[in-house]
Amino acid sequence: MAGRIRDEDISTVRERSRIDEVVSAHVTLRSAGSGSMKGLCPFHDEKSPSFHVTPSRGFFHCFGCQEGGDVITFVQKIEGVSFTEAVERLADRYHVALRYDDAATGSGHRRERGQRSRLVEAHRLAAEFYEHQLQTPDAVTGRHFLDERGFDRAAAAIFGIGFAPRDGDALLQHLRGKGFQDDELTAAGLVARNNRGPYDRFRGRLLWPIRELSGDVVGFGARRLFDDDHVEAKYLNTPETAIYKKSQLLYGVHLARKDIARASQAVVVEGYTDVMACHLSGVTTAVATCGTAFGEDHGRILRRLLLDHDEFRGEVIFTFDGDEAGQKAALRAFDGDQQFVGQTYVAVEPDGRDPCELRQAEGEAAVRELIARRVPLYRFVLGNVVSRFDLDRADARVDAVREAARLVASIRDRSKVDAFARELAGMVGVEVEEVRAEVRRASIRPLRTSRGAERSRASAPARQNSAAVSDAAQLHRPVRDKDLSDGAGQSDQDGRVLGGQRPSEEVADGVTAPQGDPTRPGNVGAGGPGNSAAVPDPLDRRFSIERDVLKLALQHPTETARAWRELESEDFTHPWYRTVFDLARAGGDLTAGTADTLLATSDPVRSTVSALTVEPLHVSQLPDEQVASAFVVRLRELTALRRIQQLKGRLQRMNPVTQVADYNRLFGELVALEAHRRTLRERAIGSSI
Repeated sequence: MAGRIRDEDISTVRERSRIDEVVSAHVTLRSAGSGSMKGLCPFHDEKSPSFHVTPSRGFFHCFGCQEGGDVITFVQKIEGVSFTEAVERLADRYHVALRYDDAATGSGHRRERGQRSRLVEAHRLAAEFYEHQLQTPDAVTGRHFLDERGFDRAAAAIFGIGFAPRDGDALLQHLRGKGFQDDELTAAGLVARNNRGPYDRFRGRLLWPIRELSGDVVGFGARRLFDDDHVEAKYLNTPETAIYKKSQLLYGVHLARKDIARASQAVVVEGYTDVMACHLSGVTTAVATCGTAFGEDHGRILRRLLLDHDEFRGEVIFTFDGDEAGQKAALRAFDGDQQFVGQTYVAVEPDGRDPCELRQAEGEAAVRELIARRVPLYRFVLGNVVSRFDLDRADARVDAVREAARLVASIRDRSKVDAFARELAGMVGVEVEEVRAEVRRASIRPLRTSRGAERSRASAPARQNSAAVSDAAQLHRPVRDKDLSDGAGQSDQDGRVLGGQRPSEEVADGVTAPQGDPTRPGNVGAGGPGNSAAVPDPLDRRFSIERDVLKLALQHPTETARAWRELESEDFTHPWYRTVFDLARAGGDLTAGTADTLLATSDPVRSTVSALTVEPLHVSQLPDEQVASAFVVRLRELTALRRIQQLKGRLQRMNPVTQVADYNRLFGELVALEAHRRTLRERAIGSSI
């Protein structure tokens, strides 16, 4: 039998394979400076990127879970294949001819590929076969189905739609002719068996090929077309196989992944035709699950593509039907919402039409408008809960608050709790203190229940509300009074913390700038922000870029002086960093004496400046003007992101019909600001820090 792949061929595969290209099929990478790139690790769940790739050396490493290796190791781990199969997949991609040493003779020759490669190849050939069958006379019903929904031949080609012949073994015979064995085709899920032998799993159905991020076909979704189809299910999907795991696949992701990364937005729809309608309407970030509910693994895929973390937050928009099933799906999404750092939204057509139906009835612009009219997910869910009660009755208002408070109490991001409590109070028409009190009680109840469950695992506590709420609530600590105080952890009216850092009026950990804020221009005093503002923690990642810019300014003033002029006070969101900036700016341009001047001020400003002047900069080269400019650009991008989120929040709260002039003015500002942010991002991505 054939033996191992020759060492020289393995070396050739390593040399020709670009690890950044391979990894980018699964993870959105950004420049990390010094020839390195980083993103969210695909091997563990994380909120800040610790996964680094060095293309020049061909290695990757995660500083979070410690996974690492070369491009072959990455393919092994991400695809769950053997070393040999990983080499073979890369060899196919980079056109390397492999030779195998026979254990007995030492001769080199090709041998049969690993199982995964065979299954993928079988699906590739099946997809080609089905796509060709769509143009045959037998497929007229399938073409009519597409035509009724506004999808022409070109649209079908974009998505690779096919037709499974009504014969019992058309695909089976075709793939047998290509050298595949029946057992292989059964393992692939393309063929099933009964007491009469093997037969095609899909017969007389319209087919959508389901692809991995890499673009490989690994399964199919099949739509019922004929009344005499003995399988009554409207949609039939590939069963779980070695390569098809429905909980880890998103339909359309191979088409959407680049635009998801570019726009920092993902739209999750409910069906294959909805994905088609969205993409053809210009919403090219749309994806859908494959015969299952949106779950944690789906969320992890989107987070990696969005690069969704504390500084660059993604936006996930779910579309649901307006019926009861849609509301249940929203509750499930509300639970999953908490794995995203960025904001999640819901886009629902008032009459319940999905994107496919909307495009068919009103055109492509209506689909784009549906997505643009999105509302925050939490507001949609709370509204659905509250709408079930007669709020004209006092007892019903109490019940509404109690039910909705369970949702609010399940929020992991404590900074959002008070904003949600305030909005719930407005929906129901009660005092916000009543809602806060009920949220505190709702937070304590699940905690006690979970402790009881630990003492007696055989007896699970009864769930009194939706599974989404109770599952999430048992993971959280009780809400403390300071979490719900007026000044603690405030967010904008949509309940988000903007730009990965607090807005300029607010700081982390519930510290709010005091009245007559001395951190604002014209109010800066030698005493600094006042006693209410905490001295900054050097390890607080939320303010790391602000701290690095100040370290550059104080340690390398000559190199930083030009970029320093681009900054404004609002670029610094921590009161102490803003104070240091304002004091330095008040003294004119940066010079070698700027640090000495600031060190002459009183504590605690002096101690903050002292730390900044000696703390090392984590850069791989001696800072020059280019390095300083890169840091400043990234800080300005964060400011732009905060402004964008604020404008989006204002636009969402406006009525575009009754406030036409103001709405158009703000929308124009948003467009200009987005363009400005994109310019800054391109500069940041191309930087060398």
